[in-house]
Amino acid sequence: MAHKKGEGKVKNGRESHSKRLGIKIYGGQAALSGNIIVRQRGTVHHPGLNVGIGKDHTLFALADGVVKFTKKAENRSFVSVLPVE
Repeated sequence: MAHKKGEGKVKNGRESHSKRLGIKIYGGQAALSGNIIVRQRGTVHHPGLNVGIGKDHTLFALADGVVKFTKKAENRSFVSVLPVE
């Protein structure tokens, strides 16, 4: 009797597609209302002024302006969008 099963079972094919996470608009760059600033898993960066957060922790601009990254209490990173005058 054979010790191995016949063909018909694939042991590969478990590779998942990359999720394209990361910062999409960097500090100092202009953002329009609704633009995605950061795609992340968990709150690595927190929303600041004029920035909203989605259910998958995506940060997006709520107003037109310039993106600014800052560190605040407990070394947390905050992302804000400062309106241009």
